[in-house]
Amino acid sequence: MRTARLRTVHPALWAGWAALAAGAVLCVLGWYGVSGERYAERQLPYLASCTIPGAALIVAATVLLTHGRSALAAARVEELYGLLVAAEANDVEESAQAAAAPVAISGDLLMVPGGALWHRADCPLVAGKPEAVPVDSKLVANGELSPCPICEPAEADD
Repeated sequence: MRTARLRTVHPALWAGWAALAAGAVLCVLGWYGVSGERYAERQLPYLASCTIPGAALIVAATVLLTHGRSALAAARVEELYGLLVAAEANDVEESAQAAAAPVAISGDLLMVPGGALWHRADCPLVAGKPEAVPVDSKLVANGELSPCPICEPAEADD
């Protein structure tokens, strides 16, 4: 689900790499020209015509590459934000459907020995636990057990 813009390389990146290559070539040519001359007055033309413009191109390439990378990163963040918003909308729809559907509907009541809550038999907190036993009505009457807030077994008594 990536956009076509992310598949292509940003034009600033191409320009940055080209400027970097040209700057490196100019710096090498300037160095080679300077290294072949013994006197400073003969080295200055190489510095002025090759090395200084080459260094300027390398600085420009750095700026272009930085801009291209940040533009690419901004596009990726925008795409991820769009995916997040779409996923969040799906989660809201699913949670609305889940809120409408009861978690547990069984009429059988269970408890875990040593626990403080009583549950419906299909409550996710006790479903499949072999240690769950039927609720002792004495514990419920004494108030030692509270209804589970997940499956709300108090509605089973109503």
